[in-house]
Amino acid sequence: MPLSKPLPQYLVQRYVGWKATTYADNEVWHRRLAELGQHPRAMVISCCDSRVQVTDLFGADPGEFFIHRNIANLVPPYEPDGDHHGTSAAVEYAVSELKVAHLIVVGHSNCGGVSGCAAMCEGHAPKLEEKESFVGRWLDILRPGYEAVKDIKDDKERTRALEKKAVEVSLENLQQFPFILEAAKGGGLSLHGLWIDIAEGRLETFIPGEGFVQVGPNKLHT
Repeated sequence: MPLSKPLPQYLVQRYVGWKATTYADNEVWHRRLAELGQHPRAMVISCCDSRVQVTDLFGADPGEFFIHRNIANLVPPYEPDGDHHGTSAAVEYAVSELKVAHLIVVGHSNCGGVSGCAAMCEGHAPKLEEKESFVGRWLDILRPGYEAVKDIKDDKERTRALEKKAVEVSLENLQQFPFILEAAKGGGLSLHGLWIDIAEGRLETFIPGEGFVQVGPNKLHT
């Protein structure tokens, strides 16, 4: 029995509404995007979490961001082993072909992937420890980050620290890619780390040597 089904009706209705309003109001721009191809200013690596919408966060238009989403917004180490590497492939395409000026890693509060990594590292998630767990093996990328925060006593503070460590680990791993180092050498590429508090709408940016600092007026160190 085929698993594929027609699109749910509520999505069909939303599409029809989009085509009649948003698309109709911007048809010239959409046709221009199709004809000229994409020329995004930045690549954003964010979590799959449905609550994290970076286009809304920055008011981005279609064609402005090259977006890659995965569990816990992680970038794996540079491993040119001939295997399948979706995130690394997206990064390579953005930097080498699209020539983006910025690589932005966006972490967030209440991240299920980060919480899962913490539970796994603490021995509370045996299913994630299984070799067959795609999620568990992906979250292994964050194990070094957990080692750095494991001594924080408060559970909530430790998890929040690990969410931010996920961003730092990804930034560190990005700097292993030769084509990133080459692009950054001439000043044509910069790396950025962000963390968003979903409930409060507070955005923090990572500054080497200082940690995460609030973006906007009245910047606060956290």
